[in-house]
Amino acid sequence: MGRIVYETATSFDGYLADEQHSLDWLFAVPGGEDPQLAPPKAAVQVMGSTTYEWVLRELGGLENMNVWNEAMPSTVVVFTTRQLAAPEGADVQFFSGDVADALPKLQELAGDGIIWVVGGGGIASQFIAARALDEMVFSVAPVALGAGAPLLTHRLESDQATLVKVQQVGQFARLTYELSYPEE
Repeated sequence: MGRIVYETATSFDGYLADEQHSLDWLFAVPGGEDPQLAPPKAAVQVMGSTTYEWVLRELGGLENMNVWNEAMPSTVVVFTTRQLAAPEGADVQFFSGDVADALPKLQELAGDGIIWVVGGGGIASQFIAARALDEMVFSVAPVALGAGAPLLTHRLESDQATLVKVQQVGQFARLTYELSYPEE
């Protein structure tokens, strides 16, 4: 079975996107396109509907299938309670309900590959609550947003996260944590 990894960029103060759900702040940081900041090669990418809609808009995914296929080469799973459009021919699957209930299907889709939890913080927190998230990788940008979409919405105690790697990539501090789930 593959690993489940939450990898994302965040502001100093723990936000993934600003109050308008924009990532423009991130792309303004020098070095934001560094290949060392590239996400993992994933068999499945998991995201919530807000992240999915942002990606669709930014890529023009409904209008240009080639751009979608270049940016999103793996299966995309979107957790949503709404009906959403998908690029024609793309491997986009829509799930509703709790992440814990969907884990067997996600693991089946991924096989031995990585399940990359793209965002947002609410979806990542559901993986933590299900005791299923193996690793978190945060690329911390030198920006303070003050408000916006939080990095996590679930409390995580220090005995659950072990810092295993610290790396400077341009203006980013890249922090890798292994997660464990002590007996309750």
